[in-house]
Amino acid sequence: MTLLSADAVVCDAERVIEDGAVVVAGDRIEAVGDRGDLADAYPDHERVECDVLAPGLVGAHVHSVQSLGRGIADDEELLDWLFDHVLPMEASMGADEMRAAADLAYLELIESGTTTAIDHLSVAHAEEAFDAAADAGVRALMGKVLMDKDSPDGLLEDTDAALAETEDLIQRYDGTDGGRIRYAVTPRFAVSCTEACLRGCRNLADEYGVRIHTHASENRGEIETVEDETGMRNVHWLDEVGLTGEDVVLAHCVWTDETEREVLAETGTHVTHCPSSNMKLASGVAPVRDYLDRGINVALGNDGPPCNNTLDAFTEMRQASLLGKVEELDPTAIPARTVFEMATRNGAAAAGFDDVGKLREGWKADVVGLTTDNARSTPIHDPYSHLAFAAHGDDVTLTVVDGEILYRDGEHVRMDDATIRERAREFAEAY
Repeated sequence: MTLLSADAVVCDAERVIEDGAVVVAGDRIEAVGDRGDLADAYPDHERVECDVLAPGLVGAHVHSVQSLGRGIADDEELLDWLFDHVLPMEASMGADEMRAAADLAYLELIESGTTTAIDHLSVAHAEEAFDAAADAGVRALMGKVLMDKDSPDGLLEDTDAALAETEDLIQRYDGTDGGRIRYAVTPRFAVSCTEACLRGCRNLADEYGVRIHTHASENRGEIETVEDETGMRNVHWLDEVGLTGEDVVLAHCVWTDETEREVLAETGTHVTHCPSSNMKLASGVAPVRDYLDRGINVALGNDGPPCNNTLDAFTEMRQASLLGKVEELDPTAIPARTVFEMATRNGAAAAGFDDVGKLREGWKADVVGLTTDNARSTPIHDPYSHLAFAAHGDDVTLTVVDGEILYRDGEHVRMDDATIRERAREFAEAY
């Protein structure tokens, strides 16, 4: 058992304990409270000191297997970026490349404080990422991508074969690694999936009780394509084929109209906001405050390294708040506590983990610790302000998932970081 202590323990969006501590027993949090009281009550526990403790962050939309393409397609429009650069890279990747890419992404997530990821993989070799996530120790909701129309060679699939492989992967991986790994049925987006594929995704999700994760309404060109093909706006089409609901995570949702937002709210569909990606690809600004005002659960994601170019969740908190303020011309929009909740509990809710995203007794022990031993962290008047606007992933000194220390004081416990980086460099030379 371990006693984690800090000058500030940020339990959730409502509670901060000064000079606090968190007691970890097995994979759960046994106690949260005053540092001195808990030290007296648990004198024989291993002690770990940090400056700030917080719940592990949740990357609610990432592409781990794109990490070898960091920087290959800067300054491109979304559909050109995707079809001219990123999809051809994915199509060319074998099993070894997929494993190297996933290892690199999970390495980055762990050392920058993300403990849970909703991971959108690729068409082939999804098992490599599942195995990599289990070996890394991260918590993840992840799935093989389905693409059965208007897709490049090497990614275009037969509909029945794609659905059959998805079913096999669900049976093999959902609920594995002590429940830390869960499956999400993952059609890429409406542009590259037939109606039969999308409806088949809903059938599989219902049969196995798993979630659905896809892209939606990221770009105006995407909206026009879907409307030309179906006669409906994107969210209405997804709703028609069954891809809305409390078990569905839609990444982006930048271009939605009033009627689509009503559907998202009425169905309980989760939305992942990816501010850095949306800015870099000039996709637009998602109406986050309006979504939140409607009661829509909005989480935060980094998207992929080729369109970000980092998986640092602290960066997304800052970007989400500042972008929301500029869009609304209102400095009170998307305050620090709101983006902190989006990056923690909201993301865990989107992923379907009911006891993740807060430092609370009985909840899963997913915890990050940060140092404040730098000029950027001095002074700290408000811990929420610090985490949202000043902290960086490289401030992380401790990452704990399911009560297991995965990263401490710059050292990875499970992962051989030097070897992973070297393998990634070697494979990335092809791109």
